[in-house]
Amino acid sequence: MKPPSPLSLLFIHLLLLIPTIVTSLSTPQPPTPSPTSSPTPSSKPTSPSTSTLDPKQVIALQSLNIPTSKDPCSQPSFHNATLCDSSKPFRHLISLRLANCSSYVALSFTALKSLSTLHSLQLLNCPVAPIRFPPELIASLTSFTCINSLRKVSGVWLSQLQNLTDLTVSSVQVKASGPYVILGHMNKLKSLTISHANLTGSLPGHLHSNLTHLDFSANQLKGTIPTSITMLDSLEVLNLSSNALSGEIPASIGDLISLKNLSLASNSFSGSIPDSISALPGLVHMDLSSNQLNGTIPKFISQMKGLKYLNLANNNLRGVVPFNATFINRLAVFKVGGNSNLCYNHSVVSSKLKLGISPCDKYGMPVSPPAKDSSADDGSDSDYDDSDEDGSKHKKDHHHGPNKFVLGVAIALSSIVFLIVFLIMCSKCCR
Repeated sequence: MKPPSPLSLLFIHLLLLIPTIVTSLSTPQPPTPSPTSSPTPSSKPTSPSTSTLDPKQVIALQSLNIPTSKDPCSQPSFHNATLCDSSKPFRHLISLRLANCSSYVALSFTALKSLSTLHSLQLLNCPVAPIRFPPELIASLTSFTCINSLRKVSGVWLSQLQNLTDLTVSSVQVKASGPYVILGHMNKLKSLTISHANLTGSLPGHLHSNLTHLDFSANQLKGTIPTSITMLDSLEVLNLSSNALSGEIPASIGDLISLKNLSLASNSFSGSIPDSISALPGLVHMDLSSNQLNGTIPKFISQMKGLKYLNLANNNLRGVVPFNATFINRLAVFKVGGNSNLCYNHSVVSSKLKLGISPCDKYGMPVSPPAKDSSADDGSDSDYDDSDEDGSKHKKDHHHGPNKFVLGVAIALSSIVFLIVFLIMCSKCCR
C-alpha cells in the first residue's frame, strides 16, 4: 500500500484543527491592556494624601470636633456639612453646618476668625454658649441659621449681621425690645424667620421691599399689622400666627400680590374677612383660625382656584357656609368648626363631610340644639323645606317608641296573669 503524500497529511491535519479554531473564535477574549492605557472608568481614583483645604481652616474644624482625616471639601461628615470654593493652592470653606453638637464643643473666637470666608453658617441643635463673631466673619456672612442653638442671643448681637439675605432664628430666646432692634440696618434681607423666640414689642414700621418670606410666629408681639408689611409686593409667605396681635386685618392685605401663604392664626384679630383677599390669585394656604373674626364667610373664596388649605375654625363667623361639596373636596384641608353661629345648607353639602358645625334650619340659622352629623342626612331635599322639622321629629319619636312585638308579649302575659288570678278568686267564692 502506498503511503499518503505530505499534502494529504497536511489536509487531514487542517480538518482536525477546524473545531478548535471555531471554538476560539466564538469565545470573546478580554483585551490585553497596553502598558500606556488609562484606568477604566470603574477604577477608583486614589484619594489625595493631604487635604486641599486651607491648613488654618483644618485646625479650626478640628477645634469644633469635626473629623478632618478626609478632605472636608469632598467628603463631609454625616452631621456636619461643608462646602468649599475652588481657589488655589488651597480651597476655603464658604458654607458650614454644625448639627447635634456635643456638649464640649465651643465656638472659639480664633476658630471663627479662621473661618471668615464663610457665606453661610447653620447651627442646628447646638446649645453652645454665644460667642462674639469676628468682624471678618460678620462682613462675609449672607446666611445665618440658628435653631435650638446658642441658648440665648440678644437683638443687638443679631443686628450686627447687616449683610444677611437670609436670617433664621427659631427655638432660641431672643432678648430685644422689638424686631426693629434687629432689623433696623438689615437692608438686604429676602427671607426672615424669628419664631418661638419669646420676642416682645410690636411689628416693625419699616421693612425692606426685597422680603419674600416673613415669619414672626409663636412670639409675644402685640399691636396691629402695620402698612409696612402690606407694602411688600414681593412677599410670598406671611406667618404671624401665635402672637397677641389685635385689630382688624387691614384691607390693604390685598396689595400683597405675590402672596402664597397667609397665616394669622391664634391672635386676637377682629372684624370681617377683607374682600381684598380676592385680589391674591396665587394664594394656596390661608389660616385665620382662633381669632375673633365676625361676619359671614365671603363667597369669593370659592373662586380662588389655587387654594388648597383653608382654616377658619374657632372664630365668631355666622351665616351659611357659601361653599359646595366640589369646592370643599378640592381642598386638602378645610376647617370651619368652632363657629357657633355658622351652619351649612345640607342640600348643597353632605353631612358626611363632618364640618364640625350644625346644618341650617329653614331660616338659615344653625339647628338648635346642634344636631349630630348623621341627623342631617335624613333624605329630605333641603333644610329650607317646612316639613323637615316635623319629619325629623316623627322619625325620632318612632325610633325611641316601644317595639310592637315586645308590647304584644307584655299584654299577653298580663292577660294570662289576670286570668289566673280571676279563676283563683272564683274558686274561693264557690266554696
